[in-house]
Amino acid sequence: MAENVPKVINVEKIIRSRVGDAKIWPPLLRYLRKILHEDDFNDFFSKYPGMEGADFLRNTLEYLDITLDVHGEENLPAKGGLYTFVSNHPLGGPDGVAIGRIIADHYDDRIRYLVNSFLMALPPLAPLCVPVNQMGGQARNLPQQVDAIFSSDEQVIMFPAQLCSRKRKGVIHDLPWKKTFVQKSIQYQRDVVPIYFEGRNSARFYRIANLCKFFHIKFNVAMLFLADELFRHRGKTFRIFIGKPIPWQTFDKSRKPAEWAAYVQEIVYGLASTR
Repeated sequence: MAENVPKVINVEKIIRSRVGDAKIWPPLLRYLRKILHEDDFNDFFSKYPGMEGADFLRNTLEYLDITLDVHGEENLPAKGGLYTFVSNHPLGGPDGVAIGRIIADHYDDRIRYLVNSFLMALPPLAPLCVPVNQMGGQARNLPQQVDAIFSSDEQVIMFPAQLCSRKRKGVIHDLPWKKTFVQKSIQYQRDVVPIYFEGRNSARFYRIANLCKFFHIKFNVAMLFLADELFRHRGKTFRIFIGKPIPWQTFDKSRKPAEWAAYVQEIVYGLASTR
């Protein structure tokens, strides 16, 4: 990237927004710049200037030479309705980009995500996103923000586990899904479309996540490595399975919302058996 081109991603500035004037150990800053791929992201932005929204998703897949092998695309409902698209979250990066691109292509770029606030550091992605947490705490106006996107005329994409998948006893699987997508899909009468994304991160990522759990570290350290995981997936092909829509009326009083969330999670993982 040219020297006179301003950085879109400035790791030091992002850290300063969190820690203020506290001293940052220079070797740590250099490591974070490397592991967060500051140079790679800024090279990407220099190659695709002025992009935002759904074009960011398309250009990301092109830049990383990622291809998609989509199964069940015929299950995407016709235009004219509003839906909640829910997926497992094995990668924490390419999966969100890929699913967003598929839905955007089908519904004229009318999509919104509920995402981790960390992703708001990517300015071109911000117009598509509502942050679901503020680095460990919830935004005061989160309920209003969630209601705003569910009541909008845009398609909603959610990863109900919120965190990307973890490895337990040799199996890579989402944490239990949160119930918000069930409650809001009922409230705003949106059918739910289940999606399964096939993929896995590096063994290093799962070791870090499990060590944090073992030592009861509250900060999501593994999240800091998701940018590095993203670039490790360069040149790969991922398979995606889209299931049939689940009518919102399915989620009746026979089960609690959390139980319905678990039910949909089972359906998503069942799509993998169609491989």
